[in-house]
Amino acid sequence: MQTQGARGFQLSAAAPQAMSFPASRIFIRCDLFPEEFSIVVTLKVPNLPPKKNEFLLTVLAEERGPLLLGLSYSASKLHFLFLSEDASGAWQTRVSFRNMALTDNRWHTLVLAVSEGSFSLTVDCGLPIDITADVPFPATLSMQGARFFIGSRRRTKGLFTGLIRQLVLLPGSDATSQLCPSRNAELAVLSIPPILQGLTGKPEDNEVLKYPYETDVKVTLGSQPRCTQAEDAQFWFDAGRKGLYLCIGSEWISVLGGKRKLDYVEQHQNLFTNSETLGLEAFIVPEVGLFVATANRKTTSAIYKWTDGKFVSYQTIRTHQAQSWRHFTIGKRIFLAVANFEPNEKGQEFSVIYKWSPRKLKFTLYQRIATHSARDWEAFQVNGEHFLAVANHREGDNHNIDSVIYKWNPRTQLFEANQTIATSGAYDWEFFTVGPYSFLAVANTFNGTSTKVYSHLYIWLVGTFQLFQSFLTFGAADWEVFHIGERIFLAVANSHSYDVEMQVQNDSYIINSVIYELNVTAQTFVKFQDIPTCSALDWEFFSVGEDYFLVVANSFDGNTFSVNSIIYRWQGYEGFVAVHSLPTFGCRDWEAFNTTAGSYLMYSSAKEPLSKVLRLRME
Repeated sequence: MQTQGARGFQLSAAAPQAMSFPASRIFIRCDLFPEEFSIVVTLKVPNLPPKKNEFLLTVLAEERGPLLLGLSYSASKLHFLFLSEDASGAWQTRVSFRNMALTDNRWHTLVLAVSEGSFSLTVDCGLPIDITADVPFPATLSMQGARFFIGSRRRTKGLFTGLIRQLVLLPGSDATSQLCPSRNAELAVLSIPPILQGLTGKPEDNEVLKYPYETDVKVTLGSQPRCTQAEDAQFWFDAGRKGLYLCIGSEWISVLGGKRKLDYVEQHQNLFTNSETLGLEAFIVPEVGLFVATANRKTTSAIYKWTDGKFVSYQTIRTHQAQSWRHFTIGKRIFLAVANFEPNEKGQEFSVIYKWSPRKLKFTLYQRIATHSARDWEAFQVNGEHFLAVANHREGDNHNIDSVIYKWNPRTQLFEANQTIATSGAYDWEFFTVGPYSFLAVANTFNGTSTKVYSHLYIWLVGTFQLFQSFLTFGAADWEVFHIGERIFLAVANSHSYDVEMQVQNDSYIINSVIYELNVTAQTFVKFQDIPTCSALDWEFFSVGEDYFLVVANSFDGNTFSVNSIIYRWQGYEGFVAVHSLPTFGCRDWEAFNTTAGSYLMYSSAKEPLSKVLRLRME
């Protein structure tokens, strides 16, 4: 089968013994299993229920004999099993690698290296996880009369249900150096069967399709026909744009999209809010719909639902000069976290996490967390564990305080403080990954005397975030990470160049914001492009067809809040080039979203109780 650009085998549940062979096929001159070896596996595993184990590989003694060696996994662990013996008898030893995120329905390549009592696991060419066991791997594990089973333990229980692409036993060597580093670490190759090599997506030259099928389909050609009940479930092929569409209800839904290009931007909706809006968060609740949460300056923020092509009021939540919302999920649970800037009526400073109630179809209070003039929440996962980072802006007049990273405790079902990081007027967190590495960037705005401060990028190493790189920024208000092909960019929105010792100048708001690009060879981000901005507070990256765009929230030019925000288009060697100028007033935040009807941008104003939804019109 092929999925996510690669082929793998799916094993038959009806015949678990079909993928087996006698150990004598491998152990010809010596019956002893090697004392040092590597097992290389490339697999794709669906979500597993708790407490269920599946086997990748087992070696069993003849008939109903014991398990001599095995490799299995559960929802969060990988287990290596082997038979140990001494004068008192035999027993099974298990070495378990915990907090593994293998059951995410994505491809992963594992290298298990064994050497006496040392067991090392490398996932997707990341940092190795080393375990030193009390019981070493036996030097005299006999394979005489044994049998290998691929994807099972001889019976149907515990049968491997995912896809397997590579399974290699390499004696006497740690195979990691033969696979890593790799440009595609999840599919790093040591040895795979020829039938799994290459992709089926594009037939070469005039090769016929390898997996033909037949169907009876009616397709309409020409200009766009009407889509009514009579045309329901019919296809329309737009020959000009090479797009295939399916009529559902009264709309043509893209099945195979033609090449779309952004033509112009038009106003779609004026969304009047009860006060100025400092942040937007668009999200989807499965089987319910599309929502946007607005972080409003006064004591009530709101959630709006997309209904009949417009956002309509759905729920109000009491907040205290809310700065931003963050939507995230843990399993099937859906959460919204609000960053409150001011204390409540009792003088207590709390930011709050709300949980979606499937019964009430509303968000309800879940957890309060003490914060200090919070500006932003960032939700992310590292090695299958869930985290929340809060940007604490100041405590009283002191901007040089700790921001906090919280970790989800599955036992208490609450977030608990895990790490503090010193920040200076923190405004925004941005999490991203590069291959197996996890990064967290903070936008530092003000240190008490100047906006000319360093913002920092941290890397996850040995269970904590550690400093990786620093950037000189000027009132940094936002980081935005994005990918174009295999290139990785990081854009910072600089808002103000100010120092208490210098006289305030109106042009101190008209400064460059900067786009950095990751130099993989140098392992650092380097400046790619300066873009002049007017007190920029937000970047938003989005794509239309094969084109990539950045829109900046310009908020103030030193004289007026009526400043145009700009859409920039990626033009390769030229970098990002301005293509659309959008009138905005005190623009604070941008959010891009899509519906079946089209693509949209939404912006919030920090200076008037009005947000606007703009529609992207295509050529």
